[in-house]
Amino acid sequence: MKKTTKFISICAGTLLLGGIIFGFSKSDDRNFQMVKSLDVFNSVLKELEMFYVDTINTKEVVEYGIQAMLVKTDPYTEYYPEEDNTLKEMTTGKFGGIGSVIRYYSPRKRVAIVEPSEGNPAAEYGLKAGDIIMEINGKDMSQGDRTPNELTSYVSDNLRGTPGTLCAIKVERPTSDSTYIPLEFKVTRGTIRTNPIPYYTLLNDSVGYIYLSTFTVEGCSKEMKRALIELKQQGATSLILDVRSNGGGLLSEAVEIVNFFVPKGQEIVKTKGKFKQMDYTYRTNNEPIDLEIPLVVLVDGATASASEIVSGSLQDMDRAVIIGNRTFGKGLVQSLRNLPYNSSMKLTTAKYYIPSGRCVQALDYSKRNPDGSPARMPDSLTNVFHTAAGREVRDGGGIRPDIEVKKENAPNILFYLIQDDMIFDYVTQYCIKHPTIGKVEDFQLTDADYADFKAMLKKRNFTYDRQSEAALKKLKEIVKFEGYLEGASQEFEALEKKLQHNLDLELDRFAKDIKPLIAEEIVKRYYYEKGGVQETLKNDMDLQKALEILQNPEEYKKILTK
Repeated sequence: MKKTTKFISICAGTLLLGGIIFGFSKSDDRNFQMVKSLDVFNSVLKELEMFYVDTINTKEVVEYGIQAMLVKTDPYTEYYPEEDNTLKEMTTGKFGGIGSVIRYYSPRKRVAIVEPSEGNPAAEYGLKAGDIIMEINGKDMSQGDRTPNELTSYVSDNLRGTPGTLCAIKVERPTSDSTYIPLEFKVTRGTIRTNPIPYYTLLNDSVGYIYLSTFTVEGCSKEMKRALIELKQQGATSLILDVRSNGGGLLSEAVEIVNFFVPKGQEIVKTKGKFKQMDYTYRTNNEPIDLEIPLVVLVDGATASASEIVSGSLQDMDRAVIIGNRTFGKGLVQSLRNLPYNSSMKLTTAKYYIPSGRCVQALDYSKRNPDGSPARMPDSLTNVFHTAAGREVRDGGGIRPDIEVKKENAPNILFYLIQDDMIFDYVTQYCIKHPTIGKVEDFQLTDADYADFKAMLKKRNFTYDRQSEAALKKLKEIVKFEGYLEGASQEFEALEKKLQHNLDLELDRFAKDIKPLIAEEIVKRYYYEKGGVQETLKNDMDLQKALEILQNPEEYKKILTK
């Protein structure tokens, strides 16, 4: 990496020398424009520094300029100054801190502990979901003039630190009567590592299930291997690999995982960039674990990048049945570039192509819509490719599952229940009243529990923005402006009555969407992420379809050959 960076730097210097001494021909106009732009940028910065009426923070100005420049590329190309450890954490899955998910809590205008991670300092020292962070090492964590995002980042920065250092945290913990008691915790920071496989189990005594949450952790393939072998020893004769909501990570780890199921020497993915140096072919390097085990991969709209390489390559090689919903469509590869003064950059340098030859990238960042958003390739313009068995697959927009499981859109009320912390607050009170809940598999949110939830919403005068009411109000204003309201007033009155806000009716109507979220949040409080995954699987349509296919060998084979 360092050698490549040095090479590029030398080339840039040569171009600069050529632009100054020799000039450029028309064919070199692009290079000339680059040198010209760099010269102008340097001159503007110099003028600001020397002559602007007030003293400027040069570092901040330059970093702002860099960020503005990168807006013109894609969301994955990012600059990291020397003091920013985000990139290191991203590529290793490790950082120093207390190990807890935090979130802005609007009722208190502070940040709250949302989910202490199992086995990490926050949980071990007794911090709980619902705790409101007041001070960290004597620093006040109130919002002040910060935005919610700025406050959350500020709190996060203060919680993180070198493993082994002390972090004194003052919190206010909610009580059963909705008051708060002050508590102080002296937590020793540790090395926090994301768990790539929070849950795996044996279903129906023969079907292995593995939830793979991320590819950002170095060695996640080793943990996948361990889980797979353990499940096979327990009697698994088929496997479900769940990569839903897995945003990807390290490409090499994806190749290793595919290698568990396909022969050594198999081409998995190619990368192609502007320069030949960015072109590379990734092949399987090891002997597989199991070439025959029936395999289903679960995907959704948040399955992206390395997760799409796994699901897409297994589909292209007819090695797995893909079930769920169309994936995100990220076919771009980022490389890490070292920059001067220990800064660095994550730069999109190539696109990747899976065995059929297709690229799954959905958005074209080089082409923009009138509103500035990147253009999306319409399905009608996508190209047909073929799997090893001759099945048709398409490029330009993620991985289309072999079996799509239709899902209803989430109701609007659900968004506001989450945004306004209604579910979060109810679960906090639930946990105060229930010290334990027994086994996850036995847990149920009762009708009485849901009635308590509805009563809490009424007590707090919960309301939400109903789009139908807003649209009707807007239409009425337009009709009045155009002079038609008098003749349509009765119709509007009748429609307004039908669309009147009735919280009880809507909570009952959407109970099937709301209750699972409440149940998941409750279980996570007692059994962390592992328990949350376990709870969501109880009524999982994708999982049920996967079990159905794996228990029907003829149908499984038919899907992979048709």
